[in-house]
Amino acid sequence: MSEPPGGLLQAAEERMGRIGAGAYACALCATVLALCGLVGLLVHQPFLFPSLGPTVMLFFESPRQPPSAPRNSLVGHGAALLAGVACLALFGLTDAPPVIQQGVTAARIGAAALSVALTALVLKLLAAPHPPAGATTLIVSLGILTSATELLTMALAVVLVTVLGLALNRLLGVRQPVWR
Repeated sequence: MSEPPGGLLQAAEERMGRIGAGAYACALCATVLALCGLVGLLVHQPFLFPSLGPTVMLFFESPRQPPSAPRNSLVGHGAALLAGVACLALFGLTDAPPVIQQGVTAARIGAAALSVALTALVLKLLAAPHPPAGATTLIVSLGILTSATELLTMALAVVLVTVLGLALNRLLGVRQPVWR
């Protein structure tokens, strides 16, 4: 059995069970993603993308589990971005339109499959599990976000979400390990 999270999350769980824990996760997921969206709105960049959703869910639903560690979030999404870009280059897709415009091709299948496989390999070797990274690498290898500006924005959004997640958990007394 894992150690209780402490703080407001534990108090909410003890007082109201799953409803309390769910309310904690709901409020904080909405807060962090709304802040990311606001930053994106202000700078006109995609500070919201699909793999941030499961990342914040991990931070606030199961903050003591290894995939929720801030280190694993940063390492995971970083490895995913690199794997996605490498697979775009390897399969000659750096200038290709995204899969939603071009359709599925053999090269796109190869890039997608290999990018997820490489991300999984790197995260296993580094003992840094973070399943949402699988979505990040697909976003890149499927050509959805690929420009240097978009990739930098994705990296900055991951840092922002991770910092906000850790800061809010700490502020609310939840003992989320940073490095696990």
